[in-house]
Amino acid sequence: MRAFRPQKTFVPANTGGVFSLPVRRASSSNGAGSVEPAIGLRKRREHETNSEGSEYASATRDVVQRSREELASIIKAHPTSKPTLAVIQAGDDDGMLDTNKKMAGKTHAAVCRDFLPLGWPECDADMSATALRRGGAWACVALQVMDEVQRLNEDPAVHAVLLALPPSILSRRLLNTIKPEKDVDGLSDLNVGRMISGDLSEGFLSPVVGAVMELLARYDGPLAGKRVVLLGLEGPLKAIFQSLLEREGVEVRASQWNPDALQKQVRQADVLVAMGTGPVALPQTCFKPGMTLINCGPAVTPGFSVGVEQRVEAEFWAEIGPLSAALRMQNVVKSFARWAEQQRYRPWTLRPLKLQPLSPVPSDVEISRAQVPKPIWQLAEEVGLLPQELEAYGRSKAKVGLALLARLRHQPNGKYVLVAGITPTPLGEGKSTVTIGLVQALSAHLKLNSFACLRQPSQGPTFGVKGGAAGGGYAQVIPMEEFNLHLTGDIHAITAANNLVAAAVDARILHEATQSDKALYRRLVPTINGVRRFSAIQLRRLQRLGINKSDPGALTPEEVSSFVRLDIDPAKVTWQRVIDTNDRFLRKVTIGQAPTEKGHSRQTQFDIAVASEIMAILALADGLADMKARLGRMVVGSSRSGRPVTADDLGVTGALAVLMKDAVKPTLMQSLEGTPVFVHAGPFANIAHGNSSILADRLALKLVGEEGYVVTEAGFGADIGMEKFFNVKCRASGLRPDVVVLVATVRALKMHGGGPSVTAGLPLPREYTEENLKLVSEGCSNLKKQIEIAHLFGVPVVVALNIFKTDTQAEIDLVCRVAQASGAVAAVPCHHWARGGRGSVDLARAVKEAAAQENGFRFLYSLQTPITEKIRTVAQKVYGADDIELSPEAQAKIDYYNQQGYDTLPICMAKTHLSLSHIPDKKGVPTGFILPIRDVRASIGAGFIYPLVG
Repeated sequence: MRAFRPQKTFVPANTGGVFSLPVRRASSSNGAGSVEPAIGLRKRREHETNSEGSEYASATRDVVQRSREELASIIKAHPTSKPTLAVIQAGDDDGMLDTNKKMAGKTHAAVCRDFLPLGWPECDADMSATALRRGGAWACVALQVMDEVQRLNEDPAVHAVLLALPPSILSRRLLNTIKPEKDVDGLSDLNVGRMISGDLSEGFLSPVVGAVMELLARYDGPLAGKRVVLLGLEGPLKAIFQSLLEREGVEVRASQWNPDALQKQVRQADVLVAMGTGPVALPQTCFKPGMTLINCGPAVTPGFSVGVEQRVEAEFWAEIGPLSAALRMQNVVKSFARWAEQQRYRPWTLRPLKLQPLSPVPSDVEISRAQVPKPIWQLAEEVGLLPQELEAYGRSKAKVGLALLARLRHQPNGKYVLVAGITPTPLGEGKSTVTIGLVQALSAHLKLNSFACLRQPSQGPTFGVKGGAAGGGYAQVIPMEEFNLHLTGDIHAITAANNLVAAAVDARILHEATQSDKALYRRLVPTINGVRRFSAIQLRRLQRLGINKSDPGALTPEEVSSFVRLDIDPAKVTWQRVIDTNDRFLRKVTIGQAPTEKGHSRQTQFDIAVASEIMAILALADGLADMKARLGRMVVGSSRSGRPVTADDLGVTGALAVLMKDAVKPTLMQSLEGTPVFVHAGPFANIAHGNSSILADRLALKLVGEEGYVVTEAGFGADIGMEKFFNVKCRASGLRPDVVVLVATVRALKMHGGGPSVTAGLPLPREYTEENLKLVSEGCSNLKKQIEIAHLFGVPVVVALNIFKTDTQAEIDLVCRVAQASGAVAAVPCHHWARGGRGSVDLARAVKEAAAQENGFRFLYSLQTPITEKIRTVAQKVYGADDIELSPEAQAKIDYYNQQGYDTLPICMAKTHLSLSHIPDKKGVPTGFILPIRDVRASIGAGFIYPLVG
């Protein structure tokens, strides 16, 4: 009989018929943890070869080759990623680590090590008394290992975790801490259960088991009908071996290390798989001729009865370590492949919520509270988000990480739909309601992927007459209270960041007025631990000043003075404090009246929080880095010499970015019918550009897929929100809309036709509650004009007539006829308020048809056009003005912006939303007016010039 190993050796005959093969353990050998065993394989053969040509070496090479081929195909799609195995090791034995590193090198994978020292004299002071009682210092080590495993579980760059730990630490609980998808040793309960149940597609087969099965398949061929004895195996390894072998039709017997009991079982065995604490000597007669012996522990061999001087030549098989390591790396590659598969676009599995509309329709809050939203993690999974891309804020809302954009960067965008409106009444015409009704119809009823992208409502209007912005009736975002109040704190973050800038401005003015250059320099560039150096933001300021020095001690007195003094003119501070509450008594305030401010008081004001430039930046940024750069460019005032002073000059850019780091992520919510909604940013459309964020739109366009729809909303009428969507937002995003849904109501058209004034909070006059075709017909002039404005940009229009219970069929038919005659692709009555998505199915079909058409989208003006001409273009082509009139102050500002190089920014007109003109009472389509421009201001960080109209 012969046993095999790479090099020839001689076993002395006086060994008593017993020899042992080396065992390298990283944990217990009872199957509870990872094992790198030695293997002895003995079989009566007519021909043997050395290790280089052996079946064993061939098996290892084949496994490595398969892994390399599979990996090569994955790397083509993910060239910057690499399969990575993290080994948590305790102690100084690097045997397992070296084996796996060597095999990783052959496979082109990576291995990283987390080292935990052994022999700690005592537990950390913060470990609990319970942990000490249960295991002393080892319990502390186990807790440390558990923390490290949990960290690695959440690390997307790590695809596999291996525990190289002694038995005193390793436990089932610790093994089960590893995520099953990273458990490449296949010993967690879930993976063991998968193997036993025959689910070989999801889990991982233990590399030790895999190595044995690979060798048996190569040496013994078909196993069906054979007898296998499992000697000394316990726990998961025994269960896996037994289930796999029985599935092959093998008769399996299990035995322990008892020589007397073993002999009978061994005599009948075709294969003996041994693991345990031997060695055990068995007579040669116990071994059936041709039997295969695999030692996963100390060897069991036939006894030899030969003379002392006689030496028996034997060739021993190499350790199983390399083959099991190769199979482990194969599992690492499989884990990487599954990770790569997850990175691909995932088809939706959306399950809409059932809606049972009541008549009469209950209040909005009653409807919202009657519907139980699905858990936000469930919705996220249904629309193809990965768990690590979600940051839950309770049960019904979550932030979505921007890494999604990188994951789906090759995924084509869906269709881009903008919801705008005619010039509204003070009550609003239901654009948010139409938006939600449309996506409910698309997803819940037409089974098309769709996402709504809405602005976050300000607390000002929410607690004012207008109320919330979650939609209404049976077309709402839920939970309504969470949507309208606080949400995930984005507006609070904007308030904090904005007021930090305001505080820094006034503090800088005070300090420069009361301190010398030397004192200012010492405070701005302090010596810390004997070292004085400029920060990165200070180096940028030096470069802007033309000072090319990096040593604080090298600046001349003149350069120090230039560096430390911003010389802000208190009369030219343009940055205001904000609060998200309608508090009229803060419209004009005096600050700096305390004695500590040493008489440096000035008059200033509070704005509503969503009017902050930081809100506009949040809505227009394309990522955290872009947002930070924009924050640094914000102009907060001017120096006495007329030079603009920025947030970067103040040195607060990094602090602002930290305050806004979570706000930059859109918030995921859902509609009443369980369709997805992104809520992000909330700039007003009259004083800013009035659209939700670019980031929310981009995330949604990737998630819906090429055949899906993203429906976003522009504030107020098409003359304001839509025009800014096209000229400001689309320029910044590079996205192009496919269709405009123009929302109209019979009551608004009656107002434009000469109906009495509509006042929020008061009952509507009877002209609005009774049929009046004359008012509707004359008011359709505003509808025609808004369709015309959309056509200026080359985008098809679908008119959505938001139906109220007081509207008559004759009025509805009249509006639809006029809309289609004016160039709308379709005009559809919508009943989503009373019926939910089912009431907007016709609108959804019309949008689908219109979005399939080719459109010739174009901007209204070139960025190279002078500022004055840009303003004139918008005034004449959009508002219908004869011309514009610039005040002296406005002209001076334009000259200043031209001098500073801001003349290539787009225009964002600040104008009343209640009329196409600058006069709120002029309804319909005013003509023959001159548009007065009383001032022109700039949001340099946001990236637009905003003229103040009227």
